[in-house]
Amino acid sequence: MPGSLRIEGAGHFHRSGESSTHWVEHLRSDHLSVGTYSIAAAGHDDQVPHAEDEVSLVTAGRARLSTSEGETTLEPGDAMYVAAGEPHRFVDISDDFAAIVVFAPPETPPG
Repeated sequence: MPGSLRIEGAGHFHRSGESSTHWVEHLRSDHLSVGTYSIAAAGHDDQVPHAEDEVSLVTAGRARLSTSEGETTLEPGDAMYVAAGEPHRFVDISDDFAAIVVFAPPETPPG
């Protein structure tokens, strides 16, 4: 992998067939992975806790982040951190929502 890389389309909302959520991984290295997570307005976020630390930057839409510590409203420009293993999900998605997500270490692929 080159020492620097432009990632086109990162943070753009993507609709995925009949599912209300969509994940696309843009980059993976030995130390982290980066992708865009999209949830359609009024959609259901069914993610499960990750084994990796997560930092997300909201790029589109509005939602609330629900964790064991409570809920907070997120909108474009807001960033959030969720520790590995912490249950969390986005709720009350009022507009098509998208966030650039960084996992460290790299996210373990499903399955």
